[in-house]
Amino acid sequence: MAVNYLAVLVAAIVSMVIGGLWYSPLLFGNVWMKLSGITQKDVEKAKKKGMMKSMGKSYLLMFVACLLTSYVLARLLNLLQTTSPINGAKLALWIWIGFVATVTLSSVLWENKSYKLYLLNNGYNVVNMVVMAVILTLWQ
Repeated sequence: MAVNYLAVLVAAIVSMVIGGLWYSPLLFGNVWMKLSGITQKDVEKAKKKGMMKSMGKSYLLMFVACLLTSYVLARLLNLLQTTSPINGAKLALWIWIGFVATVTLSSVLWENKSYKLYLLNNGYNVVNMVVMAVILTLWQ
């Protein structure tokens, strides 16, 4: 099966939207800032230092990472001949639990990050992976 590059692009864009919402004050942004030790004063300092310009590069790199994740997920779905959204979601869950959740646990074990921050970030990761898989299986 060939990869649907438009579906890969759409899944990456949706991933960015999910991330933007997840980490916004609308959902978990304030909790994330608190758990990360970032204050509103820190944000204001960053704005004054011109660090907001470098955030454009960060968003661009994140979008490239989302594209890569979407593409690899599309390849895996094709390789395993996964065509139903339910099976796509199941595969995304297995990928998340076997690779993402386990690898990111190191932030708690070795970097003294809190379990709450781990759960918040991995909540985003699992939702993101499942939504991407559903988009990619619906739009093959």
